[in-house]
Amino acid sequence: MNPFNSYRIRPMLEDDLAMVLQWRNSDRVRTNMYSEELISWEIHCTWFSRIQKSDSIKYYVLEHIDKPIGVVNFTDIDRINGMCNWGFYIGDNEAPRGSGTALGFLGLVEAFEHLHIRKVCAEVIAFNDASLRFHRKLGFTQEGKLFRHVWKNNKYEDIVLFACFSDQWAALKEKLLIAYS
Repeated sequence: MNPFNSYRIRPMLEDDLAMVLQWRNSDRVRTNMYSEELISWEIHCTWFSRIQKSDSIKYYVLEHIDKPIGVVNFTDIDRINGMCNWGFYIGDNEAPRGSGTALGFLGLVEAFEHLHIRKVCAEVIAFNDASLRFHRKLGFTQEGKLFRHVWKNNKYEDIVLFACFSDQWAALKEKLLIAYS
């Protein structure tokens, strides 16, 4: 049995923009992003138009029983080297417990099984303990650290680099399905 059956990801649509902007501008989401600047509607719409035209960026909405609750994205998709970066967040404050794991699982299914990515890379601000644990739980390996890399909280913060590879995915997928069944 698949413990994530009540979840699905789908491409982000123009109809999602107001909701996604609200999530992205929430304090809870912004504090863990590189930039904490509030995003205007105009900038948000320009961003969406740009990503719709790009082959190197894919944004998806996570739904739980048809209710949008989060976002997962793949950026800097490099088809030659089979790599990308990913990002994600649960936007809905009332999302069921376990939604983050579902988002990660389905995001990796999309990356490895549909986009045919070889290596998914992640950058995590070092103070974000939840995201550090999350990546390790999903089977990511720490590849390095960028010291004093981004300005946050009135100081330069470190960035922890993670990666997950497609040749590890089958075993990781089985392990996650068993652990969360």
